[in-house]
Formats: sequence, structure tokens, C-alpha cells
Amino acid sequence: MQITKIKKEKAWKLRHEVMWPNEDFNYIKLKDDDSGIHFGLFKENMLISVVSLFVDKGEAQFRKFATLKAEQGKGYGSKLLEAVLKEAKTHDVKRIWCNARKSKEGFYQRFGLHQTGSGFVRNGESYVIMERFL
Repeated sequence: MQITKIKKEKAWKLRHEVMWPNEDFNYIKLKDDDSGIHFGLFKENMLISVVSLFVDKGEAQFRKFATLKAEQGKGYGSKLLEAVLKEAKTHDVKRIWCNARKSKEGFYQRFGLHQTGSGFVRNGESYVIMERFL
């Protein structure tokens, strides 16, 4: 297993396949992808998990966290999130947050993220905003 920074285009392919396969490919692109730090977790040279980190004025948001369905539940996402939290600290981030799918809330709680009390629904999927102070 290896975690490295990757180009946004590599992240896009996995995002689309895992998160929104029924949407147009451009749907998974973010307008601020150029300013993001994109990470990929490779298993035997195959990209199996991605996440993007956006740092701004002491805060960071991680977005578009996706792991191949066949590889979920094996700890790869946990390793990748640990790497993102470590990276955020190198940028003097005081608060990190994400828009978590409601169904994944428990996963993020294991890393010390807590609900902010805000949430929303997008394309029929419920999200909660979660945060952690570093």
C-alpha cells in the first residue's frame, strides 16, 4: 500500500466511478480542484482510494473521498484519512471539516470529527457537516 499526492485527473476518474457513476463525468469536477491537494492510495500499483484537501486561512475541507466498492471496509480509507489529517497539520490548519454522507457519519466519528448541526440533501443523499479542531 502506498499513499501519494496525485494529479486531479486521476482523482476524477475514481470519483466518478465510485460516487456518481450515473452522472455526467464533469459532475464530479470541482471548480477549485486546481487549488486542491489530491491524494491517492495505491494497492499493488492500482489506485483504489482518493480524497482531495482544500486549505484556506487556517481551515481545511476534505472532499470527494472515494474508495472502490470492492476495497471498502478493509481499512484503506482509514489510512488515507489519517494521511490527510497529518497533511492538514503541516499547513497549520486549526479546523478541518467535511460534508459527510449521513450513512458514513460513524466512520468520521472514529477520527474525532463531530456534527456541526448543519446538513443538507443533494441528489437524494443526506449529508451532515462534520468538523474537528486540530
